[in-house]
Amino acid sequence: MRKRSSLILATGLSLPVAFSLIACSSKAKNSEANAAEIPTATVAAITRGTITHTLNLAGQFQPYQVIDVHAKVSGYIRHIYVDIGDKVHQGQVLAVLEVPELDAQLKGTVAEVAHSKDEITRAQHEVSRSQAEHTALHADYTRLKQAATAQPGLIAQQELDDAQSKDLASEAQVDAAKAALAGAQQQAAVAGANNERVSDLADYTRVIAPLDGVIIWRYADTGALIQAGTSSDVQTLPVVKLSQSNLLRLRLPVPESAVQFIHEGALVNVRVDAVNRTLVGKVVRFTRDVSLATRTMETEIDVENKDLSLSPGMYANATLELEYKDNVLTIPLQAVIKNGNQTSVLVVNSQNRVESRNVQLGLQGSTLTEVTSGLKDGDRVITGGQSKYQLNETVKPQLAQPPTSDTEAEQGEGGQ
Repeated sequence: MRKRSSLILATGLSLPVAFSLIACSSKAKNSEANAAEIPTATVAAITRGTITHTLNLAGQFQPYQVIDVHAKVSGYIRHIYVDIGDKVHQGQVLAVLEVPELDAQLKGTVAEVAHSKDEITRAQHEVSRSQAEHTALHADYTRLKQAATAQPGLIAQQELDDAQSKDLASEAQVDAAKAALAGAQQQAAVAGANNERVSDLADYTRVIAPLDGVIIWRYADTGALIQAGTSSDVQTLPVVKLSQSNLLRLRLPVPESAVQFIHEGALVNVRVDAVNRTLVGKVVRFTRDVSLATRTMETEIDVENKDLSLSPGMYANATLELEYKDNVLTIPLQAVIKNGNQTSVLVVNSQNRVESRNVQLGLQGSTLTEVTSGLKDGDRVITGGQSKYQLNETVKPQLAQPPTSDTEAEQGEGGQ
């Protein structure tokens, strides 16, 4: 009987303990369930950074200039010293022409110059002789005249008149000799000018490179007849085609939306995949006129090519920096909510509750955008899945740090 009552007592004591354990287990499960119901929100903290607005355009390199090199006189090619692909320097002789009639003219003008020099020498001798004779005759006349004046009747009048006539005649001979000398000198000047002209023409038989470049075409061979490039009544044939390639042009069609940002001197990154190089070019000229057909403005970039590693015709991708802002408030683009004309973001406040903020945006990059009003440093914005959150809802924020700089790469059409 005593054993039975002890069993009943033990059983009675164990029931409250069991109920207590069940209650504690239920509270723990409810707490875990409530924690599991709080959604996680990926947020980005508002920071200050850099945003760059760039424009990417494709283009094709062109020589800085291409010219056909003509001969200045007509003739047959005696020698041609260059061929396709040869590098030449300014002043280098490319070809020499043979002009028989010009050679004859040059010989004739040389003879004229020599003859005119002989005539000048002869005239100078005549001037010297006539001056010496005049000096002697004038001295005789002066002496006779002084004697006649000192002693009247000592010198016959006829003798005095003859001396005076000879004096005057010799003076006239001096004047004539001087005139002949002047004529000879003038003739020599004409002969010299004629010789210089023909000599210049003779120099033109050498075809000279007007600039540094590369021969990209040869039109004639040895023995070919070449007409002077100044001839307008015949179809003239150039000797060679010369390309200046140590400086290349890259022509780009800039869309009208970016025209306002283009200015001379702006540096441009130029990527050339064919040679696996990135170079720096410079905006040097643009038309200042938007094409009605393409709505673009022709813009030229100059790229140095001193080692000639680049070739005209190669394709290149140019990156133009249009706008740049530093130390501005930035948020990820995926945080922005557009609703008509209104722009807003979802912010997780200090109590981890969701609230909506209207914002104004500035310069936009590829992943970030500038915020000009509505947010401040340290605010946390939800960066994805905004539609699943309710205003004033409690969330568990998970921070995703955005980059501090961003570049918007706007794509444009290719150029030539």
